[in-house]
Amino acid sequence: MIRKILLIVVFLFITIDLCTAQIENVPLRDPVYGFLKEMRVKRIIKEFNDDNPNLSRFEVVKYLDEIQLKSNELSKTEKKFLDKYMIEYNPDEINPSTTMSLIKSNMNVSNGFKDFFSNKQKYLFAYEKNKNNVFIDALGHFYYVNSLKPDTKSNAQIFDIGFKIRGTVFKHLGYDFEVLKGGASGDSLLIESAFPPIKSTFKYVENSENIVNYDFVGGYLKYYFEPDDGMGISLQLGREKITYGLGYSKSLALSGDATDMNFLKFGFKYGIINFSSVFGSAVGEYSPNREERYTKYFTANRLKLTFENLFDVGIGETVISSRGIELGYLNPSIFYKFLEMSLQDRDNGTIFADIQTHFVKDFEIQGTFFLDENILSNLSDMSKATNKTAYQIGFFWYEPVGLENLSLICEYTKIRPYVYSHYDYKNTYTSFGVIMGHPIGPNSDQIFTKLKYNLSERIRMSLEYQHTRAGENITDSSGKVVRNVGGNVYVPYLGHIDSPQAYFLDGIRINSDYIKFNITYEPVRNYIFDLNYAYDISNNITEGIKIDNSYIFGRFSLNY
Repeated sequence: MIRKILLIVVFLFITIDLCTAQIENVPLRDPVYGFLKEMRVKRIIKEFNDDNPNLSRFEVVKYLDEIQLKSNELSKTEKKFLDKYMIEYNPDEINPSTTMSLIKSNMNVSNGFKDFFSNKQKYLFAYEKNKNNVFIDALGHFYYVNSLKPDTKSNAQIFDIGFKIRGTVFKHLGYDFEVLKGGASGDSLLIESAFPPIKSTFKYVENSENIVNYDFVGGYLKYYFEPDDGMGISLQLGREKITYGLGYSKSLALSGDATDMNFLKFGFKYGIINFSSVFGSAVGEYSPNREERYTKYFTANRLKLTFENLFDVGIGETVISSRGIELGYLNPSIFYKFLEMSLQDRDNGTIFADIQTHFVKDFEIQGTFFLDENILSNLSDMSKATNKTAYQIGFFWYEPVGLENLSLICEYTKIRPYVYSHYDYKNTYTSFGVIMGHPIGPNSDQIFTKLKYNLSERIRMSLEYQHTRAGENITDSSGKVVRNVGGNVYVPYLGHIDSPQAYFLDGIRINSDYIKFNITYEPVRNYIFDLNYAYDISNNITEGIKIDNSYIFGRFSLNY
């Protein structure tokens, strides 16, 4: 059997020619995704999969080539962004005037330290032979955070350093390896506010060493081939940050806020059809007792149909299971919800459907309906506790009323009580204590607005506002739940104890307002400075307690 599989793989390598160059993915943190999104809303490019956005570098180049053909429709700033990203992603643009390697390279680049502070694309090392290549990047960040209210003397520092190795071999196989190790000091509230991903790292949560520290590690292999014109098939095994489903603020299905998963991912694209399937492993909530730690598994399928200049419509499903590897969930060609029921309904299954419009230039509307567990049996009574539903609706308006390079984004999210919870606490929709879906959690809603402005290819600004309402469970002085209103993902609905009715925003009512201003400045390529101001107000209406905090932080990033 193994010999047959190896023969098939070898056959694919030697019989399928691929004219693309770099198969490895562009990390989701890269600002090129924002540029491509703007070009999609402007209808410069015909499609962009922000529901499953991890793109190979060659896919980014294809989008950039498509944008290049319509360069006459771009603003001056957009043209500069296009030139910037062409140099970064298109191998044909690599030459001594655009690219440098600190360690001497056999590629057509400048070598040595002399260009390290120039505007060239920078690598520690770049090498290519017979279309096989390797690129090594240095990574690093430094944050300084200072509280403005309630205590101006409170501050924090966050710092890390690492490296990334990536490339493509045999024309079809992309690889990536990266590691980042860091430390932090100062006020923990400021640390977590300025750098939320730190809350889902083991070393930070364990906090057993004399220095507060954290680490991130990623790596994968991705195989891609095109058996027919316009058809693409990919298979990826490894670990990186992924998201799933639509959402201008965060996705209801998989937001990417929780710790990165180890996963096997399959993708198929042909014509209007775009299908993907993920089987990944996550971790349960942290416990000092090693015997209480456990693994949970995340499974997802998604099918999307794209109708050019009209709309995209998609349907997806997810399953959370802690019972070990279930062979049925390794099958991408099956309806997981019905499979979960046939396995005696022991896991946490969800279904979601979404739509995204494209028939109006510069203006996009999208919406998602999310159904946790039950298949449409309770929608006639929206107050039932078993009616675990959520939805999002919003719009993306690029260059409103003719204002170039400006984006206006608005979205409303509503999540009913008990969504993401499960009668088996190991199957909650969480990983390492962080909700894998939308972070506002159950029994809450949110209005999200954001203004983004590209002053130039070097300077970007944004202003974000969130108004969130939540209904929390009522507890006594010891923390024991006195009345369950479905406001805690770890406290499920129990029919023999809890009320069969669950009214939205019932319980302890907390309203919060969050404002954030950001300005990003990249004086030369690969060296990025961020300045951020945040103001957060939490108002416990039930108990009449109001808390407000504000802070400012700066960040320097190397090869962000």
